[in-house]
Amino acid sequence: MRVTIQQIADRAGVSRGTVDRALNNRGRIAPEVAEKIRNIAKELGYTPAIRKRSEIKKKKIKIGIINQLAKSSFMLEVNKGIQQAKEELTEWGIEIIVKEVLSVDEKIQLKYIEELAELGIDGLAIMPVNCESIRSKLNWLIEQKKIPVVTFNSDIVGTKRCCFVGMDNQKSGQTAAGLMNMLTGGIGKILIITGFFSNSVNNSRVDGFIEEIKNNYPQLSIAGVNASFDEAEEVERIIENAIKDVSGINGILVVSGGQSGIAKAFEKLNIEKRPYVIIYDKTPKNEKILKDNVADFLIDQNSYIQGYRPPYILANILGKGQMPQSEFLFTDINIKTKYNL
Repeated sequence: MRVTIQQIADRAGVSRGTVDRALNNRGRIAPEVAEKIRNIAKELGYTPAIRKRSEIKKKKIKIGIINQLAKSSFMLEVNKGIQQAKEELTEWGIEIIVKEVLSVDEKIQLKYIEELAELGIDGLAIMPVNCESIRSKLNWLIEQKKIPVVTFNSDIVGTKRCCFVGMDNQKSGQTAAGLMNMLTGGIGKILIITGFFSNSVNNSRVDGFIEEIKNNYPQLSIAGVNASFDEAEEVERIIENAIKDVSGINGILVVSGGQSGIAKAFEKLNIEKRPYVIIYDKTPKNEKILKDNVADFLIDQNSYIQGYRPPYILANILGKGQMPQSEFLFTDINIKTKYNL
């Protein structure tokens, strides 16, 4: 007998609507509640509506996925989401082809887009490098090949992609600015460390942070914006040099990877009182940074959903003709401290 939404709701002690939102990744729901519901659904053997064979075209659906920074700690949860969706959709005749990009590399992404097009994909989910060549290639895919595209984690303007799944990075930067103001009392100098200047996610976070500082916290200033290429050694070097060369730095924002270099820099500097620190992404290494009092706040973005949801969106478009409800499907901005990990 088919497992119903009501059975899952009864087991979880929530409403049918809450179960629907958790299983279809729509609307606001606490991450821990959503995880509990998904675990119960899996335990009971629930299958989503997309799995009804009558709702899927007889033609086999083939979906391509292209990421970037594939082996970074942040991508662990994104990849889990992709893998889970792949396992579920593969059972019902939908082929998922994943192409991993280890860095922020437009040439490799272009190569993979062309390869997937030659393989006959029907839809593409991509973490795009924000550049003209990728923009043109995606528009070619959409307009000439009639292949729907969903972006996730990072977006790209000037394309006709169906939707974006990920955090509102501009707002997350504004959120970080508000937290930094609270920590510093609104006075001081803030060092910003990004990953790659070519990464639109990093840029949006930095832009949101600086905009909010300028507009609302006039006694806070930016000591510099430096690229670490997501390398811990580079984060360490940037912090060491900045604190030695610029007096009065009392806040550090790291919007990308390499956060383990923060603690090493503080150890080398041997300063009596460290600057306040805000980092991004709930990874095991970053959780330890919070627990060890190296950072004060962590901004998380529900990265699992960013990997899990795009293949299902494309499956619904291709199998049922069902377009996403919105162009921007934002995941929550979650603020973590060592007390609520």
